[in-house]
Amino acid sequence: MISHEPTLQRLAIATDLLLTPFGLDESHLIQALAEIRAHRVDDADLYFQYTRSEGWSLEEGIVKTGSFSIDQGVGVRAVSGEKTAFAYSDDISLASLLDAAHTVRTISDAGQSRRVKAVAHRVAAARSLYPELDPIASLNSTAKVQLLEKVEKLARARDPRIVQVMAGLAGEYDVVLVARADGTLAADVRPLVRLSVSVIAEQAGRREVGSSGGGGRFGLDYFDEALIGQYVQQAVDAALTNLQARPAPAGELTVVLGPGWPGVLLHEAIGHGLEGDFNRKGSSAFSGRIGQRVAAKGVTVLDDGTLSDRRGSLNIDDEGQTTQRNVLIEDGILKGYMQDAMNARLMKVRPTGNGRRESYAHVPMPRMTNTYMLGGKTRPEEIVASIKRGLYATNFGGGQVDITSGKFVFSASEAFWVENGKIQYPVKGATLVGNGPDALTRVSMIGDDMRLDSGVGTCGKEGQSVPVGVGQPTLRIDGLTVGGTA
Repeated sequence: MISHEPTLQRLAIATDLLLTPFGLDESHLIQALAEIRAHRVDDADLYFQYTRSEGWSLEEGIVKTGSFSIDQGVGVRAVSGEKTAFAYSDDISLASLLDAAHTVRTISDAGQSRRVKAVAHRVAAARSLYPELDPIASLNSTAKVQLLEKVEKLARARDPRIVQVMAGLAGEYDVVLVARADGTLAADVRPLVRLSVSVIAEQAGRREVGSSGGGGRFGLDYFDEALIGQYVQQAVDAALTNLQARPAPAGELTVVLGPGWPGVLLHEAIGHGLEGDFNRKGSSAFSGRIGQRVAAKGVTVLDDGTLSDRRGSLNIDDEGQTTQRNVLIEDGILKGYMQDAMNARLMKVRPTGNGRRESYAHVPMPRMTNTYMLGGKTRPEEIVASIKRGLYATNFGGGQVDITSGKFVFSASEAFWVENGKIQYPVKGATLVGNGPDALTRVSMIGDDMRLDSGVGTCGKEGQSVPVGVGQPTLRIDGLTVGGTA
């Protein structure tokens, strides 16, 4: 039996897709990088990408839309000091590559930067976190349609109050190749799938929505009958619960957050504030606070791009760096920030494998991968039972955060009013308002049920979207402001 070293195998796949068909080889990459280095730069890279994606959606019992697209191109970047010059093209050719390289090299600014010394070629070390497969080919078109029809059938069978079912199935096959001025050559093959389920329940003229779903870096056959049934049940339960919801109270309350997806509040409220660019510029509420207490004891927050098959995981980041398990906050003490290559260099620290970009047409920047809080030792039932009067929020919709101040606003899509340790009734219209760094200091109980989300997260920053993961255990936060409708 012949085995293939995964790093070299991915490099071969990327070469076959992104170089060979266009008459390019490694010598042409070296030539383009040399063109950039002809002027003074601190760093430079080439980012080739091939992406094939497919989507199917069901509504009113019919698979109404299907989409299929292929995109490919190359981004060329030069960095000098804090300046970045960037050009991209969807024409992969030696002429386009050299033209882009000539364009970006003009960034040079004497006195602020130095020449990048050419070094021997080396293949970057990488992980093997997910299979090198094309998820779109993992099910045929008939099976994809049948999968969505199964969602419709199961949802309507759960309860007669379900009047509408919407489902979406998406797959993406992404291959990237990175060549850096320091001689690094790296590649990745990234499958990504997602199944989304939404239902509308109606009773006595009132309509409510419930949603669920999941995904990750594997094939579409991951969505077996049991998992589809689980997603459907969650969506139906959420919609039926909201049919009974009363207006949410308002005021400063004890709030308990459920495990898993509610970690999106952690992602927004403090995650972005721990990205290197905001801290280098001094615009984050966490700037200059390494080694200081920024959270209650017991609070440990990680960003981990090395979790197998997770939506936010990567074998390498979009600058060719190996992803890492980065401890951001440990037992309440700020330990570090998430870094891409440029901000790490300017802050005189090492990159953390968090350089990410939406596509070859975008510049990389520090971004989260899978960001989560570790669990504690308290059973979740004890945490809920500790509430005298407060809110138990188990699911969230949208939210916003101001990086500089740390202030956030989040809408709870599923929440319950609790009195004397007992869940009384579901509530609707609850909005959590607070300050991320301050909220971390108000964590008083941490559950032993840490859970990652089901694989649905997408993060936006400066107009770029990338897949991410979130997670947390059940948490009690004291004195959080709740905006309600009651």
